[in-house]
Amino acid sequence: MAEHISTTHIGSLPRDPDLLDLLKRRQDGDSVDADEWRQTVQDATESVVRKQAEVGLDVVNNGEQPRVSFNWYVANRLTGIGGARDAPLWDDLADYPDYASDAFDTETIDLTEQPAVTGPVEYDGTAALDEELETFADARDTVDADFEGTFLTAASPGVAAATLVNEHYDSHEEFVHAVGDALREEYEAIADTGAVLHLDAPDLLTTGHRGFGDRPVEKLKPIVRLHVNALNEATRNVPDDQIRVHTCWGSYEGPHHRDTPLEAVLPELYELDVGGLSVEEANPRHEHEYRVFAEHPLPDDWELIPGVVDVKTNVVEHPDVVADRIERVADAVGDPARITAAPDCGFDTQAGLAMVHPDIAWKKLDALVEGAQRASDRLF
Repeated sequence: MAEHISTTHIGSLPRDPDLLDLLKRRQDGDSVDADEWRQTVQDATESVVRKQAEVGLDVVNNGEQPRVSFNWYVANRLTGIGGARDAPLWDDLADYPDYASDAFDTETIDLTEQPAVTGPVEYDGTAALDEELETFADARDTVDADFEGTFLTAASPGVAAATLVNEHYDSHEEFVHAVGDALREEYEAIADTGAVLHLDAPDLLTTGHRGFGDRPVEKLKPIVRLHVNALNEATRNVPDDQIRVHTCWGSYEGPHHRDTPLEAVLPELYELDVGGLSVEEANPRHEHEYRVFAEHPLPDDWELIPGVVDVKTNVVEHPDVVADRIERVADAVGDPARITAAPDCGFDTQAGLAMVHPDIAWKKLDALVEGAQRASDRLF
């Protein structure tokens, strides 16, 4: 039985300028020296593993260093991709077009377009994944820190499908399951390393962000159920207690006034075959929703990974603010041993579009660890 609040994060950590430059060049289709790429990724991965150890995080990963983003990387690991199409604005940003025009200005990845699927989707990322897994293992050996555990991220079938434009499959249902079937190889390979499989699934809360308008949430629930079923099917060979799912309302600074309330879809999320759920609780639009976990208790044997540090501002939370956030979520859940503290989302989810300065991101993680220690002193 845990006697303290463990700490983790949601996946992406700051990337240094040399790595960002190589990611941009690769994304643009430019030639990049293979040895330079491997060495740069190795150095970056070793650096973020060491920094996680120095901060005192308990459950760590590779910071998604070799990936251009938490979701767009799938286009580089799947067959059937052909060209790009314009990406519509999310509904809340469409209400404020002047703001939206400046919101996603990044040189590394063009978020105004989406890759198109024009042929059958199959997994073609084995070599890239193997290299990523090996690099992380080497970095852990080099740093030689005593972590409680490790995790590695992957895009869920739903968010991968939402990232791509389907121009091949007859229906969204067929498309989502095809993507899940393709990504199953990645999920199982990650789990085979012994790490926790962390699935990023913001689609479970943001599916209604594009073109949903003022339609009632009941129209959204069938899509959420479809994405939950596709995720469960794609991970059927991975033990539930080795899977955690992160969902959120989109890791971007924006009005978020059209976000779906957590309570409206939480019962659908409880149908996931997983062992842990990560959800934003520091986001000022949703900070009050910790109460939902008292009204809708967690499934047996699940852990909750509440976001208790914001990733959209450069304000460093006081450790007591972090501790207070942890405590109220723990009170709602009813058992502090089922809580692992984390930030709301990743700190560099789209390479080059980090809203928090890298140095401040690490300071925020310091506050997370200190806040978790203070909460542990009060709760155990």
